[in-house]
Order: sequence, then C-alpha cells, then structure tokens
Amino acid sequence: MNNYDELNVVFSHSDFYIIEKPQGMSFHSEEQAGFVVQAEQQLNEKLFSVHRLDKVTSGLIILARNKLAAAKFTSLFSEHLINKYYLAISDKKPKKKQGWIKGDMDKSRRGTFKLLTTKINPAITRFYSLNYKPGYRAYILKPYSGKTHQLRVAMKSISAPILGDTAYSGTASSRTYLHAYALSFDWLEQRISISLRPKQGDEFLALLDEKEFKMWENPWQLDW
Repeated sequence: MNNYDELNVVFSHSDFYIIEKPQGMSFHSEEQAGFVVQAEQQLNEKLFSVHRLDKVTSGLIILARNKLAAAKFTSLFSEHLINKYYLAISDKKPKKKQGWIKGDMDKSRRGTFKLLTTKINPAITRFYSLNYKPGYRAYILKPYSGKTHQLRVAMKSISAPILGDTAYSGTASSRTYLHAYALSFDWLEQRISISLRPKQGDEFLALLDEKEFKMWENPWQLDW
C-alpha cells in the first residue's frame, strides 16, 4: 500500500464509506497513489470524493459509492448540513481560549493563506480549548465553512499555530497536530455520528489520557 498499511474503514453504508486518512498521505495522487485511489484499490470499486483533507491532516473522510450519493453529499456540504469536528494542539499561548474566528481569507506566500479583517465571504470557525499539560493546549474546532487551510489559518490568527505546522509558524514536530475527529449528519432519516481518536502523535496520545478529554468524546453534544 505504498508505505501505508491497509486503510481503516470506520463505517460502511450502501451509499458511502467513512475511512481514516493517515497523516502524511496525499488526498489526490502525486508521485504515488493518493488516498482515493488507494481506497478504490483496497475496496475494489469506483469511489467519489465529496470533501478532502490536507496532506498533513489525519482523520475521517467520506467517500461516496455512487454518483447519486456523491451529488447528495455535495449538496449537504454546500448547505453546511454535515457537521465536522477537528482536534488540534498548539504549544503557544492563544489570544483567546474559546469563541469564534471569522474573516475573509486571501492567498499569502508559498501556497499559504491569511485571514483578513473583512467579512464579505468569511471563513467561520468556532472552538473550545483545554490546557492538558504545562505549555500545551488542545483545541476542538468546528468549521462552519469549507475554505482551504481554514483551520490552520484560524489557529495562527489567534497566535496559536498548530504544533508541527511549520507553514503557518508552528513549532517543528513529528507531525502536524490536526485531526479530523468526528462527523455528524443525517442520511436517509438516519442520524450518523462517528468519531475517531487520533492514533499517531505523542501529544495527541497524552491528550487522550487526560480525564478532561471526556468532555469532547461526543463533540456533537457540545454547545456549538
């Protein structure tokens, strides 16, 4: 599997799969087969991407199993009816410990983006955080829009760049500490709520051991 073990299928449905994307795996094929192609090869069927994750981000991805399902998911995403929750870690002190981050985004240098003070078509994120050990703070984030690098830019904007995210001034680390942790949405009158703890990264593992993390075990139940 091109240096990766078999992909972890977290949830199966006749219309879609929810699959774990490893950190460091490209979503689309580059020099080697990307996440979608590897999933197709493993499951031996044509799959349709309906959203994506950055290469540096691990976690849950939905892949549709037919064109009708793909079109429905595209509509659900565009109407913001799929709730996504992410975990992140920073070793910097944030300007604020919870709340909203809103602003337009614009291209910056070397493929990165920046948050502007204007709000014409803003990126919108809400977050909570907790101090799980001295010098380190964990964040649970819910994006209300789907902009490229949105959460990475949001974290930098509150002076808490993600640990390992050197493109956005984060401290160098063994991985970028951003994980697509949970999804919650309605499908054919069924409520589907799935979470997946990160499996790689010493700081994520330290966070999961903390009693306070229990508050975030069902993120869709938090007051968003």
